[in-house]
Amino acid sequence: MKVTVNTKREFGKRSPMIYGHFIEHFHRQIYDGIFDPGNALSDEHGLRTDVLEAMRKIRVPIMRWPGGCFVSSYHWKDAVGPKRTPLFDKAWRVEDPNSFGTDEFVNMCRKIGCEPYICTNAGTGTAEEMSDWVEYCNLESEGQYAKQRIANGCEKPHGVKYWSIGNENYGDWEIGAKDAAEWSRLVCEAAKMIKHVDPTTELSAAALTDLDWNIALLKSGGQFLDWISIHQYWDAIQATNDLATYEQCMAYTHNLSDSIDRVRGLLMAMGLDKTIKIAFDEWNLRGWYHPNVHSVRQGIDKADYLTQRDDNDINSQYTMADAVFTACFLNTLNRNCDIVGMANYAPTVNTRGLIYTHRDGIVLRGTYHVFDLYVNELGDTVMDSFTENQPEMTVTHKSGEAHAVTAIDMLATKFEGEKKYAVAVVNKHASESCRLQLALEHFQPSEYRISSVLATGTEAYNDVDREDIAIHRGDWTAWTDTVTVAPHSINIIQIR
Repeated sequence: MKVTVNTKREFGKRSPMIYGHFIEHFHRQIYDGIFDPGNALSDEHGLRTDVLEAMRKIRVPIMRWPGGCFVSSYHWKDAVGPKRTPLFDKAWRVEDPNSFGTDEFVNMCRKIGCEPYICTNAGTGTAEEMSDWVEYCNLESEGQYAKQRIANGCEKPHGVKYWSIGNENYGDWEIGAKDAAEWSRLVCEAAKMIKHVDPTTELSAAALTDLDWNIALLKSGGQFLDWISIHQYWDAIQATNDLATYEQCMAYTHNLSDSIDRVRGLLMAMGLDKTIKIAFDEWNLRGWYHPNVHSVRQGIDKADYLTQRDDNDINSQYTMADAVFTACFLNTLNRNCDIVGMANYAPTVNTRGLIYTHRDGIVLRGTYHVFDLYVNELGDTVMDSFTENQPEMTVTHKSGEAHAVTAIDMLATKFEGEKKYAVAVVNKHASESCRLQLALEHFQPSEYRISSVLATGTEAYNDVDREDIAIHRGDWTAWTDTVTVAPHSINIIQIR
């Protein structure tokens, strides 16, 4: 297979925020996850220092919180100040102590070095409650909520720039779901009030790849919005935990940009593609396992709807299927850098996250190493490239349909201000390596090196007592235009 990079043609600058993350009050993501007061590994604020360090290593740029479905019955005022009022979370049917609230979240983000991105309650909440939250976070001292923040020990404003109005409010599973007309009106009024409090905020609103929903939303509230939010989980196993096989996951890589293409087309048709960008602010290969909750008939016994969530902690589920798919979707986001300005992997910690916590430490799952490779090894500018003799493979979708998909997913980038390039090459094939011939037009390389996420097999995984998926960083060596990439591997070839 031949890969040619046109070094004279740039597609655009990639936004670091496409490597963003998301954390929700679900299962062990917050409590007994990143926030674990009393643990010997936690700091004076109850934050796990090993998790913070791992997040800093992958340079998390932005963190979305507190939901997710959780937020649609969450009232932020109960979770600030010295006296916290516990919440019965109607979305996930557990009691939340509210000990991790706005101030704790912003403090966590500052320790990581990332931007906080707050998703507001547009289910049972109101436009006024949303704008009150912005007052609390962003005003110097005006009004009761800024004064309350100061009284709570945060003298300076939190300066939260990014806000989302709602989460999946189009879905019947969401507390306080809306129809398109209700939604467009609420977004317009909430955005108006938020911008009156702080006109420097950047606003997103819940959307999906539905024409009627988005047209109503953008006609009414588009003048206030900087972002349009879309979500996607490809392996929908929320009720069954019946995970797709490696081959079935590769079938999901067919037409990965479909949702982006649809929303891009609508923004262009409405003349909004220069003012509104896509925030793909919740995504993962697999849905989270939570049976008998998002259904008409709820589970009665906790064994039917609550304790089964512990199965999300089985590390053997997180194999090279997750890692390879994740790399392919990051390539897709990069290729659409002109319209996708933010993305948030869901979640960061536990559940289907990059990082698994236990009492004595953490496990870095294979997907963590993909983010490590992409964040720390890729260039800043996406370049034009094309392939010849691209190998294809036929894989069977979970639905039973056969799909022909390319075996190689690649992306070319350039480092700003340097005579240096990086080509990401994902080999999706389960068992066959691929020999690549690399050509860089108008550039004569002198040396290269390859860094790869490699595993002992497609079903390899990392756990407390094993590390079968790891990064292997090669040394700089004299240039040769031919390299071979291993099966089921993620590789970044740096060239200078």
